[in-house]
Amino acid sequence: MSSKKAKTDTSLHRNHSATLVDGPDRAASRAMLHAVGFNRGDFKKNQIGIASTWSQVTPCNIHIDKLALEAAKGVDAAGGKSLIFNTITISDGISMGTEGMKYSLVSREVIADSIETVVGCEMLDGLVAIGGCDKNMPACVMAMARLNRPSVFVYGGTIKPGCHDGKDVDIVSVFEAVGQHASGKIGDKTLADIEQCAIPGPGSCGGMYTANTMASAIEALGLSLPNSSAQAAVSDEKLMDSFDAGAAVLHLIKRGIRPSDILSREAFLNSIAVVIALGGSTNAVLHLIAMAHAANVKLTIDDFTKVGAKTPVLADLKPSGKYVMMELVKIGGLLPLMKMLLEANLINGDVMTVTGKTWKENLAKVKPYPKGQHVIRPLSDPIKKDGHLAILYGNLAPGGAVGKISGKEGSSFSGKARVFDSEEDAMRAITGGKIKAGDVIVIRMEGPQGGPGMREMLGPTSAVMGMGLGKSVALITDGRFSGGSHGFVVGHITPEAYAGGPLAIVKNGDRITIDSVKRSITLGIPAAEIKARLAKWKQPKPRYTRGVLAKYAKLVATASEGAVTDKGL
Repeated sequence: MSSKKAKTDTSLHRNHSATLVDGPDRAASRAMLHAVGFNRGDFKKNQIGIASTWSQVTPCNIHIDKLALEAAKGVDAAGGKSLIFNTITISDGISMGTEGMKYSLVSREVIADSIETVVGCEMLDGLVAIGGCDKNMPACVMAMARLNRPSVFVYGGTIKPGCHDGKDVDIVSVFEAVGQHASGKIGDKTLADIEQCAIPGPGSCGGMYTANTMASAIEALGLSLPNSSAQAAVSDEKLMDSFDAGAAVLHLIKRGIRPSDILSREAFLNSIAVVIALGGSTNAVLHLIAMAHAANVKLTIDDFTKVGAKTPVLADLKPSGKYVMMELVKIGGLLPLMKMLLEANLINGDVMTVTGKTWKENLAKVKPYPKGQHVIRPLSDPIKKDGHLAILYGNLAPGGAVGKISGKEGSSFSGKARVFDSEEDAMRAITGGKIKAGDVIVIRMEGPQGGPGMREMLGPTSAVMGMGLGKSVALITDGRFSGGSHGFVVGHITPEAYAGGPLAIVKNGDRITIDSVKRSITLGIPAAEIKARLAKWKQPKPRYTRGVLAKYAKLVATASEGAVTDKGL
């Protein structure tokens, strides 16, 4: 939509809160709000919710209570009335490799549902949502899209790197050190030293892992203020970003700009292009499709192929590259990259953003990256000429799969299957030295239904890298990968094994071929043999029959559909 059109729409002014607090019959509502700090004048102000994902369970979110207070100050200073409320978060990094990790993707739905529930019930006029760890960020956007009330997302910010032996280290360094320890490359003391220094304080994991990927994706969508995705968690810039977000929501209300005016198909294609240019996480595929579903925008896994065909990888960021997110922060953040992409016609500059301006307007005065920096390559010298997120199909993944092929691993891999029905079994084999060069590690029964919850395989992939097998072993799964995973990895295999997909009937020794050029993943046995094996296969009993994991398994869509829980409703 154009800026001119947005200015004429003032229909959202107190549309929701007026119903809750105006008139003699709403005296009881006002009485309760007096008790939480309202005065008489506040009832004529826009009520703005501040959704805080603060928690002590993870360093990603430990500081967000302070950011929520700043956002509330911004709302109040701009003439609104702020109301802070909390939702949950979980820690992928802490629960990784355990049964607890099955709740990770599930938490995305719980968080989105809870934000929608509070804002809907309390009839708030607008929303600032502040996220830090991987799943609460897309969850915030999903809630914003469903509610369709003026909203701004604030990223909690990246962690500063730790230092070991003069080198930057982060959480993935620890996971890889576990593999090095298992292979005898490092001893107990070195492992303990890396463990102690890798996470020096608050903030999300420091490479272009899922948190920084999704923060960048959300900014590219237009739902965050410029450069919200590229700021340190503990910084004056992040405090100001939070304050400004509070004020920005009031501006959106006056202009009548809602998420539906921002979350167009073109905005999602912009976001995909930015994720690819940054070499971002495979989780972006899952989350962007889920966010688009919430916004009623058609987006499929094949859109990643279309955008990737013309978009190069430009960022030399971890896990495949050299640098941590703080290095991107130091050179100017996301905006110069987006201007490069805009000038090359790789993104659409006419889409609306939460500034009330289009991307073309936001980027007009942005200066290029400083000369001599090596974090972001020029378009003339990309790290990879096309996208690293390979959408693969074949007799092993008729519904699609997602590969993260940086180019450093080569473009194809063929080897013999080593099959495991859980992450734990695979991890024991890897650290026990039972995986050899040429193996294709198959981890199944980890999909959205079968896990349930689609665990991330950061432990196995990091152990493979730590043991020096990164270029000689592939790993495929119906589960997910952490943004920190690298190597020859393919996940999100659909249909998943639990649902009777071909992955369920793979046997040890079967040849599997992955070809990123042909975009195929193939089980090297005759079609008749696949059919015969599937005919004999029986679905296992569900692992959970009560509670949130059981409900999730009943409702969840496939990975190729974003693993949403309201697909058929």
